[in-house]
Amino acid sequence: MTLKQVRKIAKKKGVKVGNMKKENIIRTIQRAEGNIDCFGNAAAGVCDQINCLWRDDCLKLAPQVHILE
Repeated sequence: MTLKQVRKIAKKKGVKVGNMKKENIIRTIQRAEGNIDCFGNAAAGVCDQINCLWRDDCLKLAPQVHILE
């Protein structure tokens, strides 16, 4: 999903994003929805949230996050 698409979703949900990075916007949307802000934190690329809108992008990012930590 592109940054533009993520910003559009945030706007629809009333989430103010300012100059946030895509990852932080998604986490803010997750919190606003009452969900855990877990985007990009799938341990070993494993995620049980099959219906999550962000799942594909999350799994692509997750290994990068854990390599850097």
